[in-house]
Parts: sequence; C-alpha cells; structure tokens
Amino acid sequence: MAIAVLTPEQLDGQASRLHDSQTWQQIVTGWDDTAPEPGPTPADPTSARPADPAELSPAPASARPSDWRSLLSVPVDRLIDDTLRTLPASAPHERPLPGRLGAMLPDRVHLWRRVGQGDLRPSTHLGYARQILAEWGWQNTPYRLRNARGARCVCGALISAHRLGYGSLDTVDRAGAWLITELRAQGWTGLIGPWNRHPGRTAADALALVDATIRRASLAGQ
Repeated sequence: MAIAVLTPEQLDGQASRLHDSQTWQQIVTGWDDTAPEPGPTPADPTSARPADPAELSPAPASARPSDWRSLLSVPVDRLIDDTLRTLPASAPHERPLPGRLGAMLPDRVHLWRRVGQGDLRPSTHLGYARQILAEWGWQNTPYRLRNARGARCVCGALISAHRLGYGSLDTVDRAGAWLITELRAQGWTGLIGPWNRHPGRTAADALALVDATIRRASLAGQ
C-alpha cells in the first residue's frame, strides 16, 4: 500500500495557504454569524394604563400567524444549520496507539491500520494528534517528524495521526488550518513550526494549543 509522503514543513505551508484562502476565511468568519438581537423599544405612554381584560383574551384563530415560521427573524434552514454547527464533534473511538517502540518504528510498519478506515472531522483528527503528543511525547526540533525517542512536533503529530489511519490528507490540511486559525486568535502571526520551536515552548503549551483548536473546530461543526 503506497503512502503519501508529506513532511511537517510541507504540511505547515499547505495549511497556511488554506488558511489564507478566501474560502477558508468565509468558513472561520461566517459560521457563528447570528441575527442581531432586537433592541429595546421606546416606552409607550399608554403602557402605564390598566390593561383592558378584552386585550388579554386570546386572539381569534384568524388573527394568529398561519405559520410559526413567520415569527422567526432568520430562515429555518439557517437555524438548523447553526444548531448543527454548534454540536461538538463525536469523541474518537478508543483505539490504543502502538507503544513506545511503535513510536520509533517507520510509519510503513503501521500501514495496516489504515485499512477500512473512513474519513474524520478535523476536530476528531486533532484529538488523535493530541493523543500522539500525550503518549509518544512532544519535541521542538524544526520540522522533524520524530526524534530518536519517537516524540513528535505538532505538525508531526498531525501527519502521524494520518499515517496511523485517522483521516485523509485533506483532513490533515484542514486540521492544520484550524491550528493556524487558533494561533491567529492568540496573536501568533507565523506558522506552526516556528511556534512549536519558539524559545520557552513546552509540551503543556502544545497540548493546550491543540485543545483550544479542537474546541474551535468542534464548535464550527468541523
């Protein structure tokens, strides 16, 4: 089974180009748009007078809206779409990673794990990447898939998750773009690799970044 050759540096560049595309900007800026809330209405001088009992009685059926949809300020389809996007992604199925020795072995040893695996949401793929960082370790060597101990950088964890059967290459790119989106929200203007190897960076920082990205992508329905 052939496996696509993708390096952490290539992933970083592809994710950055995807993030900067007009389509991606529409995704990250438009998914949480909502209708403006109605403002306060001016006080009615007659509102202080006692209510007429006749005014409190139910309106006749002929005076009621014929369809409850007419009471909405946004289309029903948009309400459904917004609701679905806010649902969190399903948690990854429990599937233990290979042990420490497996972390150091070439990826081709694990190719059988891709057999029969479907695609995933980026947030779910990021969940597996987090598992790799937590169990196999984090390292900050520039654009190295792994070090001698089998630890990965953030981009390396995304690639390893794909090679272990979790998500397509397109999902890897989108997961990387969500990471860059989160970094931009935190004020980082560069790529993932330079953030990963920035002086003082820790494994806890890397896990916190992935956690925040999972939340962001999950709330967007991805």
